[in-house]
Amino acid sequence: MTRVAKKSKAGRSSAAVCVALTLCMLTACLLGPKYHPPKGSTPTAPNYKESTVNFQNAEGWKVASPQDSMLRGNWWEIFKDPELNALEEQVNVNNQNIKEYFEALMESRAIVREAHAQYWPTVTANPSWNRQKSSSNLTHSTQANTGQTSTLISFPVDVSWVPDLWGKIRNEVREAQYAAQVSAADLAGEQLTEQASLASYYFEIRGQDALKKILDETVTADQKALDVTSAAYQTGVGDYISVVEARATLEAVQSADINVGIARAQYEHAIAVLVGKVATDFSIPVRPELREPPSIPVGVPSELLQRRPDVAAAERTLAEANATIGIGYGAFFPALTLSAAGGFESSTFQKLFSWPSRFWSIGPSISQTIFNAGLYRAELNQYIATYNADLAFYRQTVLTAFQQVEDNLAAVRLYSQQTERQQAAVKDAEETLRLEMGRYETGIDPYVDVTTAQANLLNDQQTLATIQVEEMTSSVLLIEALGGGWDRSQLPTPSQLGAKPSKAETALQQ
Repeated sequence: MTRVAKKSKAGRSSAAVCVALTLCMLTACLLGPKYHPPKGSTPTAPNYKESTVNFQNAEGWKVASPQDSMLRGNWWEIFKDPELNALEEQVNVNNQNIKEYFEALMESRAIVREAHAQYWPTVTANPSWNRQKSSSNLTHSTQANTGQTSTLISFPVDVSWVPDLWGKIRNEVREAQYAAQVSAADLAGEQLTEQASLASYYFEIRGQDALKKILDETVTADQKALDVTSAAYQTGVGDYISVVEARATLEAVQSADINVGIARAQYEHAIAVLVGKVATDFSIPVRPELREPPSIPVGVPSELLQRRPDVAAAERTLAEANATIGIGYGAFFPALTLSAAGGFESSTFQKLFSWPSRFWSIGPSISQTIFNAGLYRAELNQYIATYNADLAFYRQTVLTAFQQVEDNLAAVRLYSQQTERQQAAVKDAEETLRLEMGRYETGIDPYVDVTTAQANLLNDQQTLATIQVEEMTSSVLLIEALGGGWDRSQLPTPSQLGAKPSKAETALQQ
């Protein structure tokens, strides 16, 4: 009898080991297509087309040498403007759009932890106390102890676990992780957008300040011209029409001088919103300054896809859709649930946790949908179509990224050349006005020729200021098109996404 008992125990142990190994093998199954990042989206050219056009003979802005280090971190510091640097730091902390995207990232990280929780059993406790008295008029009932009062104290614990036989939970975890990486890339993209908007508005304000200075100086010069024509008329040397023409020119410039304040105020208010401040309490000091953009390291085309947050977001969205397809395949297979319950029951508290008060039950269950009118097949087709749509969106995002780089490379280069030509035009207009004023003072030409020369000079000066602002803002847009100081290595890893928020991240949520 002893040998039989030992052999029976050994048989049960072997069976338990076989079951455990079988479960381990089944758990290793992962349904769905294996994800591979899309290929063939990166051009093979060694340089951007617009970075090498006519550079041997062109003057003005030059692209940085390919060996120069790429922009990293605070890209706006390349402009060497302390006031801009201070404003950009405020954007990173106080911008409400950035905070919204940050909270979306925190939400997606919480969803990752929710998905991870499915790997573990669910344990629930449901303690209860019940006292009841049955009816005494149950003489023909099968119920025992009729008319008696009873007490039942229960402390049950239920354990339920669904093993990941077909990789459904793993695909759900991967889907959540990829979605969180999309949120992280979206956050980086929003930060870059807000930072670039601020830099563009800032240079627009500097352009408006420079234009205001031009108009102020023109008003002063036109006032002197009006004084000269008025004095000549009063002494009988000049005619009244020259006075009227000089006054009309002055008043037109004064009107334009006032109008400049509208655009400046609007750009200033826009920057206030970007840095999270009320426009009423925010101002930027006047500083008429127009400068040439710095040389910007653009790198090579093959690096662009690693530097653009929107491209990274599109690629991670594609990976997320691929994981969803795996979830769709897992729906076709049965689900195994392992359940166990146990605890203590007693009529008195004194005996509740005694050994005879124990009870337990254990048993697995399998569920499988037999018929659902093709629901799972339709859902799988939906997931595949979503993946294909995301693939097309990714490729379109890549094409747009290269277009934006080439567009802004061309813009900065051509605006730089146009600035040089316009500066020469301003010098010629200044010389024309000087000569025409001399001809008027000697009585050779009427004053209307002087007003024409004044209008031409002012128009050339305004055009020059506009071109210089466009050149600076195009350089900002070029940096944005290149991804700023971001690169793909800054995306959080799956382990980082599954971790609880740090103290610094929690503080940002306050």
